[in-house]
Amino acid sequence: MNNPTPDSAWSNTCPAVVIDSRRISPDDTDEVTAIRLGISDPAFRFQEGQTIGVLVPGSHAFGTKPHHRYYSIANARDRQTDDEIEIQIIVRRCFYIDEVSGEQFPGIASNYLCDAKAGDQITLTGPYKSVFNIPKKRDSNLLMIGTGTGIAPFRAFIQRIYSNHHGWDGKVRLFFGDKSGLDLLYMNDVDNDLANYYMEETFEAYQSISNKYVIDADKALELTLNEYAAEAWSMLQDPKTYVFLAGTRKANDMLDNILSQHAGSAEAWDTLKQKIEDENRWSELLYL
Repeated sequence: MNNPTPDSAWSNTCPAVVIDSRRISPDDTDEVTAIRLGISDPAFRFQEGQTIGVLVPGSHAFGTKPHHRYYSIANARDRQTDDEIEIQIIVRRCFYIDEVSGEQFPGIASNYLCDAKAGDQITLTGPYKSVFNIPKKRDSNLLMIGTGTGIAPFRAFIQRIYSNHHGWDGKVRLFFGDKSGLDLLYMNDVDNDLANYYMEETFEAYQSISNKYVIDADKALELTLNEYAAEAWSMLQDPKTYVFLAGTRKANDMLDNILSQHAGSAEAWDTLKQKIEDENRWSELLYL
């Protein structure tokens, strides 16, 4: 996510040490790395769904000032101890193309983090208040929709409700979009991560598999929602369903379009969506 935070907010910093760093995506896809960080500051506390900031020291391609970028915490709180708190972030190594020159530049924060080794110190800011909160009633349905590494907070949710809550009675559904089904971030060939936490009786994840590497994450999510829209639409009729959306504004517009078709009109979907929002059952974290 892009960072709108002014320099003055960076005074509240916290050192963290890289415990380990692992690539979790196959070699023939974009590099996605899981990074575990240890924090010894006793004042640092977090909840699932929160984000931290990473400060990358200058100099870099865009100047000498520290570069600040947000990342969602991707694990639950059950790893906290009196001596050290562990958090995990999921980072996709990014590159940007200059529209004028066509030259490729490495993403500052993502490359800094993906190159970090065990023992390296990272400066954090935050954690920051989350728009996502787990419902208190365990018979609530959780409808999670996201693209790319944006689904990191959902991973933390799943850990939390199935380990600390010892199960979940409501439906838990994850609708996911990425460039290809081969690099599904949290059910990958390396460690089949989500399988370590969920209960098959209540959890299902949906992704439309695409063999087209040129497809973008938003298009992949559109394919997923089109293919499994009946399940999402059924859940939206239930007053116990809470919706969590993480992704681009383009993905949000696409979701509105698909659900408008199921509702019969844009007006009908707007009415239902407004009702869900009024009942505090709709949360979203959108970026450009």
